[in-house]
Amino acid sequence: MKPIRTLALATSVMALATAALADTKIGMITTLSGGGAGLGVDVRDGFMLAIDNAERDDIEVVIEDDQRKPDVAVQTSDRMIQSEKVDIMTGIIWSNLAMAVIPSAVAQGVFYLSPNAGPSALAGERCHENYFNVAWQNDNLHEAAGAYANDAGFENTFILAPNYPAGQDALTGFKRMYEGELADEIYTKLGQTDYAAELAQIRASGADSVFFFLPGGMGISFLKQYADSGVDLPVVGPAFSFDQGILQAVGEAALGVKNTSQWSKDLDNAANVAFVEAFQEEYGRLPSLYASQGYDTANLILSALEKADVSDKDAFRAALREADFDSVRGDFRFGNNHHPIQDIYVREVIKEGDVYTNKIVATGLEDHADAYASECKM
Repeated sequence: MKPIRTLALATSVMALATAALADTKIGMITTLSGGGAGLGVDVRDGFMLAIDNAERDDIEVVIEDDQRKPDVAVQTSDRMIQSEKVDIMTGIIWSNLAMAVIPSAVAQGVFYLSPNAGPSALAGERCHENYFNVAWQNDNLHEAAGAYANDAGFENTFILAPNYPAGQDALTGFKRMYEGELADEIYTKLGQTDYAAELAQIRASGADSVFFFLPGGMGISFLKQYADSGVDLPVVGPAFSFDQGILQAVGEAALGVKNTSQWSKDLDNAANVAFVEAFQEEYGRLPSLYASQGYDTANLILSALEKADVSDKDAFRAALREADFDSVRGDFRFGNNHHPIQDIYVREVIKEGDVYTNKIVATGLEDHADAYASECKM
């Protein structure tokens, strides 16, 4: 039997499907409408692929749309915990929503497993025994980009990101590893789509390269405008700005760009080969980074449920810490702050037939842990 799946509307407590009480109830709050919806859809689809493949009838997944609004996410989280009685929560894409939801959720005794957002505040002093990040700490991919910029010989890089927690972590991470000068450092508005002013600043800055973190639609807008601007500088960024969904919208302008990621569809391990094939068969498209993170998050939960009941919190927490599952990214383990220690790769945007995608060209950082673990007292 397949697991129970309940899709609830954000504007209603009425479910589209009803089900008997399951042994384990998982609440997924993610972005399924408006800007950034593609990211949430991919996390959801990767997560549910793993859950469906497990063929367990003792798991119920309740899925709701946060509309990328912190107040909606908080209200939905409280309802899931207090009325729906979920045992585990997951799904949030954006770090400002994560900061609004996660501290309260874990304080109420619920486990939270992040398939994406990894704000620095929750990796350090505000770490929590019930919070696990299955993707990365926000700085990590940007640190690898900074290391790559050194290897590429960049000496005067212009850097920009949106002004919200993940954007601030992005530029902090890049600067932590980058050894050159900064032509300029600017923060854009979250959700911004017009970058004429920023492109004029880049053109006038004397930079020899550009690093940017602009996930979702922001990255699509920037890359298209960058290609049309006449600015001809090498670009480096994290996978979020060059992921599978974004590349199809950007097209030729992204070819050859280097980006950093802990996952790529061409990673040669059995779990990843099976995942890429199964995702394409189920959904008719290549998986993205976000889909891989949703898939790993579900498989981590499933691996822990094989060892402990979620009602035995100490035993279930210990099982999560073991990370005894085959990750699509290969080697994976948790640090003391429940954030990944893993390799981060450098990828290049290529074209395979009519599809824009990425291939690994180097390992940027090996067995890499985040910079905030020493501040966590667990």
